[in-house]
Amino acid sequence: MPRFATLTSFMPATPEARPPGSTAVGILTILCSLAGWTSIPLFLKHFAGEIDPYTANGWRYAFSALLWLPPLILAWRRGSLPPGVWRAALWPAFFNIIAQHAFGIAPYKMDPGLMTFALRAQVIFVTIGAAVMFAAERRVIKTPAYLTGLFMVLGGTVLTLWLRPGGIHGEVGIGAVWAIIAGAGYAAYALSVRKLMHGMNPLLAFAAVSQYTAIALVGVMLIAGKDHGATAWHLPNTQFTLLMLSAVIGIGFGHTCYFLAIQRLGLAVANAVVQLQPITVSLASMMIFGEKLTTVQWVTGTIAIAGAGLILWAQSRTAARPPAP
Repeated sequence: MPRFATLTSFMPATPEARPPGSTAVGILTILCSLAGWTSIPLFLKHFAGEIDPYTANGWRYAFSALLWLPPLILAWRRGSLPPGVWRAALWPAFFNIIAQHAFGIAPYKMDPGLMTFALRAQVIFVTIGAAVMFAAERRVIKTPAYLTGLFMVLGGTVLTLWLRPGGIHGEVGIGAVWAIIAGAGYAAYALSVRKLMHGMNPLLAFAAVSQYTAIALVGVMLIAGKDHGATAWHLPNTQFTLLMLSAVIGIGFGHTCYFLAIQRLGLAVANAVVQLQPITVSLASMMIFGEKLTTVQWVTGTIAIAGAGLILWAQSRTAARPPAP
């Protein structure tokens, strides 16, 4: 994701002192994270004519889980593995499985750019969940800036989908539903991470979640994938390499760079840059797959992104102020 709420959920809501280091490094890492997460919908769309989504999901996440396994083993041997991390990761992994499954199917039904705009619905689900689960979040949600941003996200997302030439129906409509389900899953994932894994080392916690997620998605591939996922073996060497590379870039490299960027730049700046993902995906999809958004769709999509940015600003501004007595 394109999941700007994922690693953020490990972090406290109040500002923290940042480790010493160059801001240039932070800018480089957040741009690398944005590039990595931009590539994933494009990779999945590329493989839509080669392998089914269950096979793509299973292979990608299995390879990613292998990449995240060594840090877990090393932390276990050093005795630095967070206590209770495997139990705490169960619910976040459950929601991540749903989100990843839906996210993997959506590009098979619709163009990547439109799909990533639909994923902005995640902000709405996060707001609802945060208001129910965390009393402290209600102080932020009630601010005029937050509510304005929320309506901008909702209205901009709905209009971007609704104003698609030819309408939203058939396969595209199914894809939009899968994208919204993915957004809801990522929101539930972020909320459960904050509730159950807050304060844990984010990379180790995410690595634990990845192991559970890989087991489930490989299981789905073995049951529902064409030839039980064996079709990936028949891909040309270059295509199979791209499939594995998509796991490295999106699930491994993207998250690592995002965490480093948060340390260097802070949450607000890092999250604001990640909000540009729908634009970068749409531009890349236009050049690679010929996807076209109308001028009105660009306007409404930009409104949705600006609304997400306004929400982040409201969160940062409210968190910086002490609560009223």
